Amino acid sequence: MSVIESVESTTGSRRKDRYTISEVAALTGLTAHTLRWYERIGLMPHVDRSHTGQRRFTERDLDWLEFVGKLRLTGMPVADMVRYAELVREGAHTHAERRALLEATRRDVRSRIAELQSTLAVLDLKIDHYGTICGGTSS
Repeated sequence: MSVIESVESTTGSRRKDRYTISEVAALTGLTAHTLRWYERIGLMPHVDRSHTGQRRFTERDLDWLEFVGKLRLTGMPVADMVRYAELVREGAHTHAERRALLEATRRDVRSRIAELQSTLAVLDLKIDHYGTICGGTSS
């Protein structure tokens, strides 16, 4: 199963065969400029065109964009996202390299989460301190 097939859509039942770039922009929150850029740098697979040259995105494209959005949220560098997309296009023999790339990203995310939890603990201490000296209750 490819990564595109394994990403479940959370946008509900869209149920259209093809989407224009403005429809995809509205559905994803990305700008048309960003969608064109993703295609230009190789982050998007080839997007079909209508007979007039307009991009026509598929459900599969929307699922891929949803996955890319998750990668962006991890803080994965664009170059790594592009590399991942290239590996997907190269086929099943790249599974180990794809996994390694995702595992490295997961390590980075876990490290950031730990750092944020530590930061939150400091904030909680300060809030509790001010709650005590201000006569309020702690959170």
